[in-house]
Amino acid sequence: MLDMMNGLLPGSQSFGLHSGYRWLIPVVSTGLMILEYLLARHILHDTRQTHDLRETAATFGMALVKAPIRALTVGIVVVPFVLVYQYRLFDIPLNSAWAVVALFLGTEFFYYWHHRAAHSIRWLWATHAVHHSPTKLNLTAGIRLGWTGLISGNFLFFLPMVWLGFHPLAVLGMMGVNLGYQFFIHTQLAPSLGPLEWVLNTPRHHQVHHASNASCLDKNFGGILIVFDRLFGTFAARPADEALRYGLARPLISYNPVYIAFHEWIAILRDLGRAQGWRERWRLLFGRP
Repeated sequence: MLDMMNGLLPGSQSFGLHSGYRWLIPVVSTGLMILEYLLARHILHDTRQTHDLRETAATFGMALVKAPIRALTVGIVVVPFVLVYQYRLFDIPLNSAWAVVALFLGTEFFYYWHHRAAHSIRWLWATHAVHHSPTKLNLTAGIRLGWTGLISGNFLFFLPMVWLGFHPLAVLGMMGVNLGYQFFIHTQLAPSLGPLEWVLNTPRHHQVHHASNASCLDKNFGGILIVFDRLFGTFAARPADEALRYGLARPLISYNPVYIAFHEWIAILRDLGRAQGWRERWRLLFGRP
């Protein structure tokens, strides 16, 4: 079971952990999910606001299938990363603080634009919609990830980092750090972090991102940082005068992992079958969701 759950956390295969210690990631993350559930029962006295056990079961089912898919995907994605690296502009060794900071900021920058594109281009949204489908925001939502990221071409957004001169493993590792951090911000129980809210993507900011309220749609795309949202006009604070509703704008009520993973692709195929002409087909594939 531990081997099956390995890789449950986004990016866990990119941390470079010795194989003898990788089991710590799924064990610790699962423990945190259980702890969050117990805290919700203790603090709120009612977990219906934060958890749906059927939804959680579906998420774990998706995560178990995602683990071998991730291993296969990493093996395939390495190929274009290595090819692009052969034509890099510079050699940027990570033997100085500025290089590590540049790698971190560059990964954050390209992650922001990838995440924003995933909400703006239906071909990308078909994979990303899976992550937004839970109607309850808790730590388990952090591991509900689509199975078709390779088909959507998510990795393409990070090739410029390799072309500039960062080693492919360094880029993949920093992507793992970025996604690993985000596991912890999928919760409704965290308080405001004060001044850190100006710089970091915090649970309160990510609550807005997952909300389907009209005022919250397509906001707060950052990974670890929230600064690019502030710079590019996509930041929104949590509204003080309305309760947040989580899930897709058109709710997906299903506990079938396979249907959850492919529901948007199914909708795309259905729409393409009804489309009139190639211009409309192009719009259905690459226009807004």
